[in-house]
Amino acid sequence: MILSGSSVRSIKSGDIALPPDEVFTYPEKILQFGTGVLLRGLPDYFVDKANRAGKFKGRIVIVKSTSGGDADAFKKQDGLYTICVRGVDEGKKAEENIISSAVSRVLSAKTEWKEILACASNPALRIVISNTTEVGLVLKKESVKLEPPESFPAKLLAFLLERYRVFGDRDDSGLVIIPTELIVDNGSKLRGILNDLAIFNSLDEAFIEWMNTANTFCSSLVDRIVPGKPSPAVADLIHEQFGYEDDLMLMAEVYRLWAIQGDEKVKEILSFAAIDKGVIIEPDIDIYRELKLRMLNGTHTLSCGLAAIAGFETVKDAMNDADMADFIASLMLDEIIAGIPYRVQPGVATTFGKKVLDRFRNPFIEHKWVSITMQYTSKMKMRNIPVLLKYYQDNPGVPCSIAFGFAAYIRFMESAKKADGKYYTEINGKNILVQDDQAAYISGLWQRNGATGIVNAVLRDVDLWGSDLTALHGFEAAVAQYLKAIIENGGRKTLAAFQQDKQLA
Repeated sequence: MILSGSSVRSIKSGDIALPPDEVFTYPEKILQFGTGVLLRGLPDYFVDKANRAGKFKGRIVIVKSTSGGDADAFKKQDGLYTICVRGVDEGKKAEENIISSAVSRVLSAKTEWKEILACASNPALRIVISNTTEVGLVLKKESVKLEPPESFPAKLLAFLLERYRVFGDRDDSGLVIIPTELIVDNGSKLRGILNDLAIFNSLDEAFIEWMNTANTFCSSLVDRIVPGKPSPAVADLIHEQFGYEDDLMLMAEVYRLWAIQGDEKVKEILSFAAIDKGVIIEPDIDIYRELKLRMLNGTHTLSCGLAAIAGFETVKDAMNDADMADFIASLMLDEIIAGIPYRVQPGVATTFGKKVLDRFRNPFIEHKWVSITMQYTSKMKMRNIPVLLKYYQDNPGVPCSIAFGFAAYIRFMESAKKADGKYYTEINGKNILVQDDQAAYISGLWQRNGATGIVNAVLRDVDLWGSDLTALHGFEAAVAQYLKAIIENGGRKTLAAFQQDKQLA
């Protein structure tokens, strides 16, 4: 049978969270732009969880802007879909199956624009969420009278204009608007675009005043791995165990974070936040962005070259090896934490780091190290150089793990141009594509300086890093020592020796 509102009651099992009957009577309180798995696996997950606890008592109407896709599946399944949570929580494997009932319906912007605008007259609707990718938060000068406008900001502006037409300038008619696109200060960015569009459309000044004062634009940060459809093995197991088919089923890791910049008024409206500590509403969310950038992304960047050289294909493979897992943990918890260029309360970074390590161990997520090496140089500069400089500012001695990771980066970037015009590095007898804008430049540095001079040539390049890294006491010598060991002994042996003696003496 197909999962739907009528069939869900025939599912008899204690191993899956079924929606309570009263959920289907709740009003629509959220307008959501986007049907993607991240929204359904993170914000919508929180709403569903709160509804089950009787805390939020509201559902989501989704605006689908693209043609085709899963709109028909939502209609066929009455908005229901399965979330398969799989991962590691506090060092132990965790597993949960949930039939989410957060979504009431999905409306197509292309064919149901009038129905979408009609939602503006719903007084219960107080929240707008979006994830239209970074490309969606752009200014496209177009009329808001189109049916529908093409860009997401223009659609939202048209919706706000209809809201204003229905309710006037009442303060309580305003909405809490939360973009989740991966752009810094995405709330401020969206508000700026809407103001530019309002001016372009010669909209009334009273409306523009209401838009900026009655509505609250919240910047936010989302962090959860939601790969999409589960593996065929997991999907088949769900079908066999519970007896239904679900074209909208998705998998999500255990870890979840939605950091929202807001005040007490925002907390009151987003009452679903109180049900899960993964939703954080604070006036300043920069700390969460900084922790993710440095500890999760930065650890990935300083580990990916070494992992590839040592022969590990995926992050979970590396975490199953004692030497590589110890390196990653030491790098993150001992050195990156000590160099985060942001004031962090004691224990906060360590707690975050331990959760990241659990995520790295997730046996259900296939995250390839080679894919993490994409734009290796720019990632190293943005994520890790500020940490390195801050470490030297606040700590004595050389950060050995960072130096080792940097040596592996230099070895990985030793590449040659092939017949297809692309650059490849030879690792363990295999040619691996170097997808880095600096591949040709660093290949030239290798050719001109050789193994004995490459470390100095790379580290002193201010254009690459913004600083002369040879000025950091002992760093050049440590990187050169580790690179020599990698070249002579290979990644795996050098890694084992490093774990025994950080100085490779």
